[in-house]
Amino acid sequence: MGRPKPTLPLTADGDTFLGRIVRTLFAARLPEVIVVAGAAPDAVRAALRLQDRRVQVVDNHHWKTGQLSSLLAALDAPSRAPLEAVLVTLVDVPFVAIRTVERLLRVWRETRAPIVRPARGDEHGHPVVFDCATFGALRNADPHAGAKAVVRAYEQNIVNVPVDDDGAFRDFDTPDEYASFWASR
Repeated sequence: MGRPKPTLPLTADGDTFLGRIVRTLFAARLPEVIVVAGAAPDAVRAALRLQDRRVQVVDNHHWKTGQLSSLLAALDAPSRAPLEAVLVTLVDVPFVAIRTVERLLRVWRETRAPIVRPARGDEHGHPVVFDCATFGALRNADPHAGAKAVVRAYEQNIVNVPVDDDGAFRDFDTPDEYASFWASR
């Protein structure tokens, strides 16, 4: 992208990918948010643009080993309460709707499924809820394979939640995708 994705602006006034996601999570009534900073921790902190004691920024010094290292850094961070589950999202999926986050959490609370994720047909999006029953498997997973091996191991017990939310499936992986977003505004 040419610069860290969390810092990418979404609005002319400088709202960032990261700021949007954190506000969405709090609007969905999450009690705390852990932001994992990898390659550019200072830029991530600056992109947050929010001073809130419910936000914890954790540095991931092992970010080069893949996304799973960020998830593990979050799991290892001190939490205010025992973790029953974690809701995981990627910084390049900034447009997930509040109602989607709320629905995923509601379905997890009702089912206590090991994994709950948004679905649209055969497509799966973000965020994903991992119940504490998966934490050991996540901690023991091959860092290069990431969480996908854990997801496959729990495939029979995953709850796919049908959602009508393009934001849960729209990610920005290339500069062209990001430029297209700005061109469409």
